[in-house]
Amino acid sequence: MEKENTTAPENNSPFRGPGGLKVSNNELKALGINDVKILENFSRVANGLLKHAVMDKPEILANLEALIDDPMPYALKKGGKFKNLAESVINLRKEGKFVKQQRSTFALKEEIADFPVWGLEHIEVGALAQMKTAVKLPIAVAGALMPDAHQGYGLPIGGVLATTANTIIPFAVGVDIACRMCLSIFDLPAATVDTEADMLKGMLMDHTYFGIGCTTKSYHDSSLFDSKTWGETKVIRNLKDKAYAQLGTSGTGNHFVEWGELTLAEGALDGIPAGNYLALLSHSGSRGFGGSVADHYSKIAMSKTKLPPEAKHLAWLNLDNDEGQEYWIAMNLAGEYASANHHEIHNKIARALNLNPLMRIENHHNFAWQEQLADGTPVMVHRKGATPAGPGVLGIIPGSMSTPGFVVRGKGDAASINSASHGAGRLMSRSAAFKTLDKAAIAANLADKRITLMGSDVDEAPMAYKDIHAVMAAQSDLVEVLAKFEPRIVKMADPKEKPED
Repeated sequence: MEKENTTAPENNSPFRGPGGLKVSNNELKALGINDVKILENFSRVANGLLKHAVMDKPEILANLEALIDDPMPYALKKGGKFKNLAESVINLRKEGKFVKQQRSTFALKEEIADFPVWGLEHIEVGALAQMKTAVKLPIAVAGALMPDAHQGYGLPIGGVLATTANTIIPFAVGVDIACRMCLSIFDLPAATVDTEADMLKGMLMDHTYFGIGCTTKSYHDSSLFDSKTWGETKVIRNLKDKAYAQLGTSGTGNHFVEWGELTLAEGALDGIPAGNYLALLSHSGSRGFGGSVADHYSKIAMSKTKLPPEAKHLAWLNLDNDEGQEYWIAMNLAGEYASANHHEIHNKIARALNLNPLMRIENHHNFAWQEQLADGTPVMVHRKGATPAGPGVLGIIPGSMSTPGFVVRGKGDAASINSASHGAGRLMSRSAAFKTLDKAAIAANLADKRITLMGSDVDEAPMAYKDIHAVMAAQSDLVEVLAKFEPRIVKMADPKEKPED
């Protein structure tokens, strides 16, 4: 890993000035500042504070917005950084100048656009209501709802939303940016999961780490951190050390690493004969790095884009502005980082097994992609808990700890915006699972399916999830099933860990 660069970044990016990120005139104009002289004064103060690291850009803009709304508290604050600006605004208003401008709330479309739903009988009313709100956004172009859908923040889990190409919604990407699946197929018989169970359990114990804030001490490949992107923005720079410490770790909630039996038909995957193979499957995302990025830019989006209460978590950022570009850079880096996390786990275990995998398959399911609709319209496609399923695209759709997952190939269905479900989807909330599920019944289910469970709690029990077979049947026109994965040795976070997914 390269040493963290603490010097001022080179001024080689449109998002940087000599002291880092700059407050642009367009951002100040968005606050209602149009007079050239006033604009110059605001810019000088804002970028002076930024240059000398007195406060960060979001805090500066938030203070300027509040000052324009009500300058008096800032004018009365002795020694305040914005005192002179506030006094000038008050004086200008006494002269009838710089009249306060109302920043209007974005209105939703009055009519709900049609959007297709797969597996309607499996989807709760709340998720449908959230999707109906999402397609009423003024930037919405198309939407679709997958059969594993359930309520989330803003966009439902299992929701797919295409917006205008230059807009992106942090909460429609999700809090765990680039949460993904990764499968390694080994040239060992599936029976290895029984004949060498202790060895395989030991590998999970030695090479996987779960929980909020957990870290690793050794790395297989940390070359991702040589990328110059880690110096692109202040937010990314501040999170680099945390990301490095957590490389190769997994989160809580439904994140897992597990051994299982993969059943493969002839010709399903190029170069791999039909048969039953030992396989390793993992599910996790971009850890504290992605979560912090999501939190930071979701707050900015909601402060910049005012929406009715029911849509407030669907606030967007514009890629034409600095914040939108910053988030886009950070989101894509989180995607690379999430992939590197999985590769660390899989490569360490493959090394311990002394065997390289025959094939590795992986896919994101909390991300945004710049794509085109079938008619050629350029859009930003948000898949929050949805798997990319373009023509020929491989992906993995897991079930639960005691039900199968599937390797799939996308059929490129235009109505679904080239998407499919990301799993079985929750049947009940975590709190409902704790209140209603019986630990003895859960243990009996795991024993019946010959599952060895390491970690986890009642809220991740198989009964808390929808029937994966019903979910797959509901989306047979979206994906082709190539192989079936049966979990056998499952490791998850300890029950004491609070879910973060």
